[in-house]
Amino acid sequence: MAKQDFQKIYENEERRVIFLIDSKSFYASVECVERGLNPLKAMLVVMSHQENLKGGLVLASSPMAKKRLGISNVTRQKDVPDTPGLVKAEPRMNRYIQKNLEINAIYQRYVDADHLLPYSIDESILDVTAFWRLFADSPKELARMIQKQVLKETGIYLSVGIGDSPALAKLALDLAGKKDAHLLAEWHYEDVPEKLWSVTDFSSVWSIGRKTAKKLNAWGINSLGDLAHYNPYVLKKKLGLMGEQLYALSWGIDRSDLAEKVRVKNKSYGNSQVLPYNYRNREAIRVVILEMADQVASRLRAHGVQASLVSLYLGYAEQKIDFDERHDRSTGLHQTIRIEPTNKTKTMMDVLEQLFTRYWDGRPVRHIGVTMADLGSERMQPLSLFDAPAEESEEKQDPVDQVVDQLRQRFGSAAVVRSLSLEHGARAIERAGLVGGHNGGNAYE
Repeated sequence: MAKQDFQKIYENEERRVIFLIDSKSFYASVECVERGLNPLKAMLVVMSHQENLKGGLVLASSPMAKKRLGISNVTRQKDVPDTPGLVKAEPRMNRYIQKNLEINAIYQRYVDADHLLPYSIDESILDVTAFWRLFADSPKELARMIQKQVLKETGIYLSVGIGDSPALAKLALDLAGKKDAHLLAEWHYEDVPEKLWSVTDFSSVWSIGRKTAKKLNAWGINSLGDLAHYNPYVLKKKLGLMGEQLYALSWGIDRSDLAEKVRVKNKSYGNSQVLPYNYRNREAIRVVILEMADQVASRLRAHGVQASLVSLYLGYAEQKIDFDERHDRSTGLHQTIRIEPTNKTKTMMDVLEQLFTRYWDGRPVRHIGVTMADLGSERMQPLSLFDAPAEESEEKQDPVDQVVDQLRQRFGSAAVVRSLSLEHGARAIERAGLVGGHNGGNAYE
């Protein structure tokens, strides 16, 4: 395809200046900096010791640990060698969150809040289209300025992908920027045939999962170039909306607007956890479900909402837990019930216990999830001809819930626990200090 013809394809596409910035080996880098070590030269791993992962899992490893020891972010604790010079650090999620806030605060010196999107704990998207000329002669020069500033103030190295769209910036980051000597890559639409279409390793491409990659290969799609020249209508028929998205991705097209306010239509609150071992005892499973009902109901009250839909998920022990896939409902229990809007802990406990009693078939459980949805403000109460007058009806809030919420807000979630959390199988006390399922640590030591 001639260059002029290729340019015509994009003549109606808006060209923006998007930065996709990644804090390199973020957790490991934070731990290195805390110990006075160079994140790029030290050998360090951040390793969880959670029982539900059979001894623990490497959450992050420094570049040198990856290079010399082959340690990846999915290596099990038992496979991590006892090598001299290798530092094994406990995760401290609260500290990583604090450091992430510090780094994003630096980004806000170069772009306003509407054009900054924290994408994950270690990645952020910046739309600097309207800002880069205020600071530098080129987008790449601004990217280097940001890299240097963050390194100076936090000790963290950044990888940056620059693109004409968010998708192209992400692809530039993952496929080139992270490997570049300067940790920087800039891709434009004209670079797509040369730099993007030659990619055959779908596992390295953002948004293409293992199962999708197998399907693409089965259809004779073995590169992003193949994907770009596949019939988009056939692709949509086979994969639905995902087919459209993958086709656009192969051309580097992404029209999403960072400044656009997205209204969440169906918000919900939930909690899920992988148990440390297979739970076979009915009472032990019940205790965990009730603890989670308490936790999620407390979140509802904290946000001033009530839920009308309550869901219980049980993942059975024989079901393989794949952290890259959603719950397989065909091999687990998933039941939902509609109730009168409420956020009372006792009511939620009763409802979930009823679901558990009615539907659990006795199989050992390894994964439990509780979700409360179809939310409405607790200030809005449904009216019924059969209800007692407001002054005669029960109180809007349970006084016990109110006291418990106040104490937890002031002293932490473990300050007050219900007596059921002292029973066999209970998890609430042990999990109170976890963030994202891992040790929260202390943000200020």
